[in-house]
Order: sequence, then C-alpha cells, then structure tokens
Amino acid sequence: MKKWFLNWGWIAVYALVLAISVLIIAADGHEPIEDSQTEKITLTFRHFWIKEHDSQMLDIVEDVVEEFQKSHPNVKVNFEGMDQTVHREQKLKSEMVTGTPPDMFVLFGGAEIEPYVRSNRLMDLTEFVEQNGLKEEFQDLHLWTYDDHIYGLPIEGNAEPLYYNKEIFRELGLEPPQTLEDLNRVVRVLGASRITPFALGNEERWPAAIFAHYLMDRYAGPALINALVQGEESRNFRNPGYLQAFKQLESWIGQDAFSLPANDLSTEEAIELFTGGKAAMYLNGNWDINLFHNEKAPADFQNQVGVIPFPSLAEGGSQSIAGGYTIGIGLSSNLEEAKWEAAQDLLKVFYTEDIQRRIVYEALRIPSMKITYDSDKTGPVFAQVVELMEQSPQSFVPYDNVLSPEVNKTFLKVLEEMIGGRVSPEQALDQIQQTSEQYWQLRRSSLPN
Repeated sequence: MKKWFLNWGWIAVYALVLAISVLIIAADGHEPIEDSQTEKITLTFRHFWIKEHDSQMLDIVEDVVEEFQKSHPNVKVNFEGMDQTVHREQKLKSEMVTGTPPDMFVLFGGAEIEPYVRSNRLMDLTEFVEQNGLKEEFQDLHLWTYDDHIYGLPIEGNAEPLYYNKEIFRELGLEPPQTLEDLNRVVRVLGASRITPFALGNEERWPAAIFAHYLMDRYAGPALINALVQGEESRNFRNPGYLQAFKQLESWIGQDAFSLPANDLSTEEAIELFTGGKAAMYLNGNWDINLFHNEKAPADFQNQVGVIPFPSLAEGGSQSIAGGYTIGIGLSSNLEEAKWEAAQDLLKVFYTEDIQRRIVYEALRIPSMKITYDSDKTGPVFAQVVELMEQSPQSFVPYDNVLSPEVNKTFLKVLEEMIGGRVSPEQALDQIQQTSEQYWQLRRSSLPN
C-alpha cells in the first residue's frame, strides 16, 4: 500500500487540487486557461498647431496625449504636426479620396467637412456625445452637425475683432472707428503720418479674407452669403454690394493701407509690425493674442491694445463679429473596434473642464465648452475680446469656413491677386462666380434622381 501511494498517490492528490482550483476559478467567473493579453494599439493623430502663436495650445495637447499614454500603456499615439494649408487643402483631401486618413485629425467644421460626411469618411460621434453627457456641454455644435448627426467636436472657439494701438491713436487724436467712413479717415491720417494702417501677413492667403468677408457682410448683409453657399441659382457673387466691398478693399490697397509686401509676410512678421508700433491696427483672430506679450513685444504692449468690432457701414448699423466654433477634432470612419474604443477614451480626456480652462488661461483661446473661468487671469486683451463677444448681438461664421472648399480656393486666390494688383474687383467676383457655378453644376449632377 505504501509503495502504491509513493508511485501513484501524488498523481491523485494533484488531480484533486487541480479539480478544486477549476471549481474555484469557475465560481469566480474567470477563464482557467491563461491571462488575456492586452492588445497593442497605435493611433495616428495629425494636428496643425505648429506656428509660434500655437505653441501654448500644442503644449496642452501634448500633455494630454502623454498622460493618456501613461494611463493606457497598450496605446501608442503617433502625434504628427503639419502645416495647416498643406493638411487641409492637400494631404487630408487626398487621403479622404483614397480612404486612408489618420485615425484622428484636427480640421475645420462647416463646409470643409460636408464632402467628408457625404462620402462616409468621418466617424459619427452622436452616440459618443450622448453616452458621455456632452451634448449640452458645448457652446455650439451646428458646424459639426449634419442631418442631426455629429461628425466632429470643436476644441476651441474664435473671434476676429479689430485690434488697435491706443497710444498711436491718442498721439494722432484719433477715435476708435465706428463706421467705415471713420475707418477711411483713420487710414488717411495714419498714411499721412507714415504709419501703416493695417498689419497684414497674407503668406497663408486666408488673413486677407478677413477684410473681405467683413466688407462683404457690411455692404450686402448676412442673408446673401447664406443663400450663395446653399447654391440658390437666383443669387450671384456679381452683385452691387459685393462689388462695393471689393472696391473698398481695392481703395485700401491703392493707399498702401496694408503692410508691404503683404502677400510675402507671415502672420508673425505682421504682428511684429503691430507690436513694434509700425502699424496701428491688426485684424485677425484671438489666437494671436499671446504674441502681443511674448518676448518680441514691448513689456507693456498688451495694455496699449484696444479691441473693437469691425466698423459698421453707417452709424447704428451692424457691427457683428466674425467667429465661431470652427476648429475641432474629427475621426476616421475606418476605425475598427479596438482603435475606436481607444480613440473615444482619448476624446474624453480632451473634453473636460480642466483641459478647457487650460486652453483659456494658457493658450488664450475661447473655450468650446460651457465652463466658468476668471477673466482677470487671462490678461487685458483676451478679457476685452470676451467682453466684446458677450456684448455683440450678432456673430457670423467667417466666409472661408462656409464657402465650399472649391469656391473658397478661388476666393483666396483672387484676394491675393487683388493685393498684388493683378485683378480688378469685377474680375475677382467673376472668377468666384464661375467657380461657384461649376461647383454647383457638378454637385447637382452627382445627386441621385
């Protein structure tokens, strides 16, 4: 008996222990085989926060990605920066055609994403927003919504006011312009004093569009552009209001009201002219405010900056502000389940009150979500912009965000050519109208009968 136990008993004991272990594991609901291995995931994420004025925004996003990877050791985020124009106008368009975009990417809402939605290239985020209780947390989602579905989330808001140097205005006895007539007088006085009226760096082509869409809005009102972007055949870019707007722009070009050579200057170079007192006004987005008090600007320059709306056509007229919640994050519709889950986890981290407050305090960007913050901590220029937005009864989305990409390309091209003295206002509007007609002809022919 003793010999039998020595030979076979240990086998019986081992079998009994194994059986008991299996029963215990089964009772706990665990698989008895082996530990499941966590799947390794790589997310590609492209952004365009590569300019000097974007450095604070980039720091915030890099911090988010770094902390996310620490808490998700199985996820690697390949974070790539690219020039905004190259990304939006070339790379992403090509990738959308071939169905090979990055997993996540920064882009503009509105007209830019419409073709991507129609071709099913963008992930529908409606369920994600609802499940995470975010739908009522955003300031405005209409630029990211089509047929009641959400296809991207704004990460920041923006406004495009007119900044002016209060010290220069005081020395020349100038008042902040309220009407276009006032502004024309200011331009004449500044020119006679050998001070450039407007600092403009149009190297990327879109900054000049800010002047154009304000003048078009003032001379023709907001209803016309809304009709044109919807393809109403009875409406035309060649109209008296837009012609007056482009002639006003031509007048400023003829007076050398813009820094020269505007088409060859970068945004940073234009801002240096403004902060250096060589130009008296600057028209652009609030994203440039942080450059008003960087190491290149005079120590107290931010306290010399006044912020006003672009002047109205006549006294008492509209002084609506161009702006909106246009810059955001979209996801590829190609994401498979594991990547989709990881991308959702990363999105959740971006859209929190803490990150939105960092965007306000550190990057001086308008938050896209409904949060509270202390305006005293943002500096005097940003506080003026926010106050202006709160007091303004109306705002409109910049035209380069509502025009179709094809029409907008022509819009920016003809403005560059006008600044270079190569086309007249009439020729510029003719080209925009021709492109619009071609776009809508192609669009309507591709629609199902």
